[in-house]
Amino acid sequence: MKVHLTTSNSTYQIKNIDTNSVTINDKKYSNSIIIMPEYLTDWQPTNVDDLKIAHFETLAKLEVDIIILGTGQTIHFPSAELLSPLIEKSIGIEIMDTAAACRTYTILISEGRKVAAGLLI
Repeated sequence: MKVHLTTSNSTYQIKNIDTNSVTINDKKYSNSIIIMPEYLTDWQPTNVDDLKIAHFETLAKLEVDIIILGTGQTIHFPSAELLSPLIEKSIGIEIMDTAAACRTYTILISEGRKVAAGLLI
């Protein structure tokens, strides 16, 4: 599924998503990533069962107002305990499947929002 964004000057833009990868600019990623408009890095968890508090502590260090968590092909909610680093810093979190997370992230960056996406591929 192509994701189109025409109103952003972001360095890193999601261009396409399928069941096995996400395309950022012209590069395909088949591993989990954290993306922000000017930041992109690999992320260690491969599925929701791999998520640990340390993964959310990493997300909580980002200077954003909201985190979009893409949990793969279906929505899986991590435990409230895992979300505590975000709750403590008053960072909002939205949990959805990865394709929806990519679309939502793209819309939010086009609005100039301070957002990051943790995408489990």
